[in-house]
Amino acid sequence: MSRPAVGICAAVERVRWAFWEETVTMAPRSYSLAVQRAGADALLLPPDEYAVAEPDSLLDRLDGLLLAGGSDVDPPSYGAEKEANTGTTWPERDAFELAMAGRAIERGIPVLGICRGMQMLNVVKGGTLDQHIPDALGSEIHMESPGTYGDHRVEIEPDTLAAAAAGGTSLGVKSHHHQGVDRIGDGLRVSGRSTDDDVIEAIEPNAPDTSWCLGVLWHPEEDPADSVIPALVERARTFAADRIAP
Repeated sequence: MSRPAVGICAAVERVRWAFWEETVTMAPRSYSLAVQRAGADALLLPPDEYAVAEPDSLLDRLDGLLLAGGSDVDPPSYGAEKEANTGTTWPERDAFELAMAGRAIERGIPVLGICRGMQMLNVVKGGTLDQHIPDALGSEIHMESPGTYGDHRVEIEPDTLAAAAAGGTSLGVKSHHHQGVDRIGDGLRVSGRSTDDDVIEAIEPNAPDTSWCLGVLWHPEEDPADSVIPALVERARTFAADRIAP
């Protein structure tokens, strides 16, 4: 049987290497390696204006969709004004991911949002974001120095998609973020929180018979033992088989 195809929505960033400075579409290799290790083809998806209007043009080729981490979500995407601590944003990426994720959910294509990707899933469903979590907490969140991940624990509600995907209700995770979910989106529920600061760490549909859709604030791609991305790939494999079944 052929491998399922999982699309990874690419970031847009300004980068420099050797003599060059360019705007590029990219994703850390840890995402594609995690998808490939789990047994799927990893396809990098750059923002596409055509797909914003016609997301099925890409979704017809996919069995799963992964919204990766990256720069801050543009506040106008969820009806807010940009605050001082919000960094560089790429509205074209937001528009692409909103269209792709929204239509994928409608079609029942499995969707996983990681860090920024979880925030995007909340925005897709009409929710809002906290643009700088430390302001609400009154302290820094579980992050190490720039370019590194902080280790902490997450408690997950039992009998949830998050618990099934993570393989338990209490686990150590790696995080690096400063934004998160504020008002939860329509039809979503909180299924996981950080144990040390109660930050929302997992969201999913509140109806068990809806499509496979999960958002996690931590970075499962950074931990080869984490089972969240393999859970997405397994669901993508089932979706692919159902689609070609007579």
